[in-house]
Amino acid sequence: MLLLRYCIMQINWHLRYIFLIIGRCIFMRTEKEIFDLILNVAEKDSRVRAVYMNGSRTNPNAPKDVYQDYDIVYVVDDFETFIVDKAWIDIFGDRFILQMPETMRYPSGEGHFNWMMLFTDGNRLDLTLIPIQKLELIGNNSLSIALMDKDGILPSFPIACDKDYLIKPPSELFYLSCCNNFWWCLQNVAKGIARDELPYAMLMYHNVVREELHDMISWYIGIITDFSVSAGKMGKYFKKYLPSEIYEQYLLTYSDSNYDNMWNAIMYSCDIFSALALQVAEYLGYKYNKQDEENMRIYIKNVQNNVYGTN
Repeated sequence: MLLLRYCIMQINWHLRYIFLIIGRCIFMRTEKEIFDLILNVAEKDSRVRAVYMNGSRTNPNAPKDVYQDYDIVYVVDDFETFIVDKAWIDIFGDRFILQMPETMRYPSGEGHFNWMMLFTDGNRLDLTLIPIQKLELIGNNSLSIALMDKDGILPSFPIACDKDYLIKPPSELFYLSCCNNFWWCLQNVAKGIARDELPYAMLMYHNVVREELHDMISWYIGIITDFSVSAGKMGKYFKKYLPSEIYEQYLLTYSDSNYDNMWNAIMYSCDIFSALALQVAEYLGYKYNKQDEENMRIYIKNVQNNVYGTN
């Protein structure tokens, strides 16, 4: 009986998936339809006093595709009435899933409210509400564009560009800290592997060590582009700006759960970090601590080869 119920559930899920895919391909709402809906809702609701947009859709340098979010802000009166009856957002369409960050574990507490909506037609709308009494929350993001202003309350946004997101050269302290933490935390990764503590080793490698590698790669992109571009959120434009041979080596820094493969990935990380750190240091007039690298390479090899043995 349980097997039959499971099979029926799987069939129903796959049928629903097929219908949704067909519907998305044929009926995905266009950019104009989404903007018309956003502005019509704002126009008809007297509580909404202004509308502006930020994010990738305002960035002239961001690649354009159907997966771009609509990052929209409503500046509203009677803010609490929107929060009490959250069903009003249903007007924007049928959803796969909804997230409300201000009701979750780590709310910002800044006074705004967000609805992040992924619709069944494939579109995504991130809608933020700011109370009119807190206009300071509007800020002055370089990727902001005014869409509606009933009372003239929005600031005069400059022409949208990604200047606030360009790679910036690190201070000497920040650069040296990045280098030190990269090499220091590799000893934690090595010990995690030696102890067969895979979750610890993986998280330490990916969440700490490779974060430092990401910073160094970003700065390298900065020096070869005269700090005139953005590497994108979480390095999503690395492939666009890195020389192909460096990007191919960067791909090798990822690993599966096999420890031999993980050791190889670590060594590739060491090689690429060292090479780029030296070039960044030379460009910025900083001094790279080569001794830290040499010492930690010895230690990592010793752990890998079980030189220290077991008690």
